Amino acid sequence: MTRGTVARRACGLALLGLGAGGALPAHAATQVTIAVVSLDGDARHVARRMERAYPGHPTGRAVDGVKLAADDSAFELDAAGLVLDVKDVVLPNAAALPKVLAELKAAKVQYVVADLPLAELQQLVQAAPAALGGAVVFNTGLDDDRLRAQQCAAHLLHTYPSRAMFSDALAQYLAARNWRKALVLQGPLPGDALQAEAFNRSAKRYGIKITQHKPFKLTGDPRERDLGNTRLLTGEREHELVAVMDSDGEFARTVPYATQWPRPVVGASGLVAAAWHPQWERNGGPQLSRRFFKLAQRPMQGHDWAAWVAGRAVAAVLVAAPKAPVTQQLKALRGGAVFIDGFKGPRLSFRAWDGQLRQPLFVSHVDGVVGTAPLEGVLHPKDVLDTLGVDQQESACKTPP
Repeated sequence: MTRGTVARRACGLALLGLGAGGALPAHAATQVTIAVVSLDGDARHVARRMERAYPGHPTGRAVDGVKLAADDSAFELDAAGLVLDVKDVVLPNAAALPKVLAELKAAKVQYVVADLPLAELQQLVQAAPAALGGAVVFNTGLDDDRLRAQQCAAHLLHTYPSRAMFSDALAQYLAARNWRKALVLQGPLPGDALQAEAFNRSAKRYGIKITQHKPFKLTGDPRERDLGNTRLLTGEREHELVAVMDSDGEFARTVPYATQWPRPVVGASGLVAAAWHPQWERNGGPQLSRRFFKLAQRPMQGHDWAAWVAGRAVAAVLVAAPKAPVTQQLKALRGGAVFIDGFKGPRLSFRAWDGQLRQPLFVSHVDGVVGTAPLEGVLHPKDVLDTLGVDQQESACKTPP
């Protein structure tokens, strides 16, 4: 047994009111299953793509984070007579989803972590209530704001931050540094447009002026090569920073230190907002990152943290209400009655209006964290974490909590 394990065990005994020589009551543990559903051939998980490790892109599958959460929660769940079992479910294709859901229903699975592309996630969310007879679905990989707005669902919770949250975190930092004039470079992909939409909203919210908005394009066509020329794209001098909207990530990586004028690069590369950073040095972050690396043999990134905290959320609600039906557990989670320690400082909880986990975000570069958002001085009438993303009065989600 490692020293860290001994310390966690001693802490757990103290919380239960037992001394080091005390004995835990004998009981037969009840197994609770979390299904991690992913898609074979998911373009996000192609080995070559994950090796490139573009900021904000997954570098592995969500099942690793959920397995770590089950291990981290084992002691407190054991005290409640429970044990978490992680079931790795890989869909051969989207057409297999109904059969897989029928199998999960037969196994009485009511907690699903979705590690899926947008179309497959939407299909799962739509089918889950009828197919599983009630279930909680966690989105741990997609930042699409529409999933928290027009396409929200009462049983869908989001542990991965929304695109609006990422943009607000970055805009707060830029405003705090008084970097107010941004040149925006936007790619041709639909994801690039969504990033630009979120950045425009955040820029307006925090007083960032967009001096120019220019398209970029990576292409072998000589007629369009100027659209990929970083020095030409950044030639005007009025801007104080370059914001790159690149959901793919390939172009953004070429921009830092390649601009015409000495300007910081933010957005998809350079200075970015992140759900987790392996160099986070506070609140138990190093210990969590080390445990994940030992399990998965790779650094913990934002998607991994989102999967881990989804598992921790299930554990937290099981400990808080072990005998409650899943509908009541979902209500407790989405209503903010259950808090989670995410190793980021404050206790975390879900927003009632859109199911998003409120959480601090890291403003970081490849080598470390330069700040956390919400930044000091940013205020909110109820919870300062709600300054990141869409607040209740702005929400387009019409699903009742």
